[in-house]
Amino acid sequence: MAATSCVAGLGSPLSLARPSSKPSLASGFIGTRGAARNPLKLKLASGGRFTCFERNWLRTDLNVIGFGLIGWLAPSSIPAIGGKSLTGLFFESIGTELAHWPTGPALTSQFWLWMVTWHLGLFLCLTFGQIGFKGRTEDYFP
Repeated sequence: MAATSCVAGLGSPLSLARPSSKPSLASGFIGTRGAARNPLKLKLASGGRFTCFERNWLRTDLNVIGFGLIGWLAPSSIPAIGGKSLTGLFFESIGTELAHWPTGPALTSQFWLWMVTWHLGLFLCLTFGQIGFKGRTEDYFP
């Protein structure tokens, strides 16, 4: 006598009596039945190798890098911090730290504040530039 069991989430009862060489998957959500396959053995369009992402997932564009860098250098060069710009303060702190070269900057040095702030602004500018530029070229935005 074959025992059947209904598994939650699957649309049909599974037979526990006879194991098959290729189990079939069924779901009430999908409605189609297909044989279970090992995803690592699938031959995809990427030359037979299994990949999780597109080959060109970053879709780099030099326009984004160029405009993003200019888009960050322009506002960060405005003298707004005590009559000095963020870029000027960052480059000035690099110079003072290079003055005592083999020794690295102390943890209390202003260099770390200017470095983190300047690079955070740059990376935000590049990220939003990539989103905006690629979104425009791929018609994400009307």
